[in-house]
Amino acid sequence: MNEMLKIFAGSSNKPLAERLCEHLQLSLGKVTIETMESGEIYVSYQETVRGYDVFIVQSLSHPVNELLVELLIMIDAAKRASAKTINIIMPYYGYARQERKSAPREPISAKMVADIITTAGADRIITVDLHAAPIQGFFKIPVDHLTALDSIIDYLQKKNIAHPVVVSPDAGRAKTAEKLADLLDWPFAIMIKNRPNHNQTEITHIIGEVEGKTPIIIEDLIDTGGTIVNVVEALKKRGANDALICATHGLFSDQALTRLQHPNITEIVVTDTIALDQPAHDKLVILSLASLLATAIEIITNGGSIATLFKTE
Repeated sequence: MNEMLKIFAGSSNKPLAERLCEHLQLSLGKVTIETMESGEIYVSYQETVRGYDVFIVQSLSHPVNELLVELLIMIDAAKRASAKTINIIMPYYGYARQERKSAPREPISAKMVADIITTAGADRIITVDLHAAPIQGFFKIPVDHLTALDSIIDYLQKKNIAHPVVVSPDAGRAKTAEKLADLLDWPFAIMIKNRPNHNQTEITHIIGEVEGKTPIIIEDLIDTGGTIVNVVEALKKRGANDALICATHGLFSDQALTRLQHPNITEIVVTDTIALDQPAHDKLVILSLASLLATAIEIITNGGSIATLFKTE
């Protein structure tokens, strides 16, 4: 391991940063992060970073705007302290769902976030399962786009699922769902939906055979849970069995975990890209990506190909 390497955690997901350091046999770097009475954020590194490759772990989850500003200040502080490189481990990239204009006078917020992170002084981004892969092109710095799909496949292979069918809840996840189905040698189905408003969907068609089968619904993220419930209920009306939900990012906004205590959902599988502080949910399974991220850091600092991390490529 590169001795000139230090890992620091922002406020969003310190537990993941600690697990990451355990894999790398490093101590988590010491940094003071405070919110002043005025609401301003103060950051001070409590150890030298001069000449070091600095990795900052920060997911842009709730509260996304506060965490984004905190990250920018951490980048600036590291840059002014003469860090050799500043690498951002952003397991969940907030604003990723605003990656294009779908109506006049709308912003492309995902591009704006990429611009300000780069301008602040970041040298590299390491992220997981972007909502839209082309977001990588919004950056003028290297982006290592990792995936949790291998971890999800390993978990599913250990379960004895009767009559499974992989279901994509919309066209946007069809490629991932089809890849998952091919690797597991399971059938595949896709939902066609309409989105009248943000966080609101209507299922219009189901392509593929689901009657008598156990749906494995694959998503990149779960936000309010409304779409998942609509998908599960639509599948149930077509004669499907109870469903298992798989997603990389568990945002769980607006009482989502309560909403997902649905009688036709047997299990909800997510990863630790977002720290969860909600009460325990008896259907929730959390897979850790600490080992994946640790290996990515080793490859970045010691040389090699990130592509070797994925058997699903």
